[in-house]
Amino acid sequence: MDQQTDTRSHILQVGRRLTAQRGYTGVGLSELLTEAGVPKGSFYHYFSSKEAYGCALLKAFVDDYQTRLAASLDHPGMNGRERFLAYFADWHRNQVSSNLQDRCLVVKLAAEVADLSDTMSDILKSGVSRIVDRLALTLRQGNEDGSVAFIAHPDALAWSIYNQWLGASLVASLSRSDAPLVAAMKDTRERIPAG
Repeated sequence: MDQQTDTRSHILQVGRRLTAQRGYTGVGLSELLTEAGVPKGSFYHYFSSKEAYGCALLKAFVDDYQTRLAASLDHPGMNGRERFLAYFADWHRNQVSSNLQDRCLVVKLAAEVADLSDTMSDILKSGVSRIVDRLALTLRQGNEDGSVAFIAHPDALAWSIYNQWLGASLVASLSRSDAPLVAAMKDTRERIPAG
């Protein structure tokens, strides 16, 4: 990795940590640069504005998240139902992790960036659509391998369950309890009956 890519990645990595702690607007540019140990001129060499930086931050998160999906949704040792449920078990585990960087930035930033930037919002919407497409595919694979009882509309069900988990994650954060996530998992198991 060359120095330019290394510095850019470092800024994004530090920004991811700070954003996970305080949100996008809660992190000032001077704080980010101080934490990263990067001069202001270098920041503008890599990002034309704070919004361009925010877009890069979200794109890096979405791309990384797509790669991490393979751990559950592409697991070769599990059937479709097991892979689908493993995805949400991982979600639950990450949302209650003491490491804030493990938590989903979609949950943290969706409402915040929707009001700030159409471009940043579009990056999140595209990332969410890709996730839900993978979930729907996993349900169809579960139908095919017999691990999931027939589901007439896997795309609609995947969206509904994903949205339920977003809401449960927000309520869990507000209540500082994982009870909403436990309830979401129980409901998800019931909505994805074994074949």
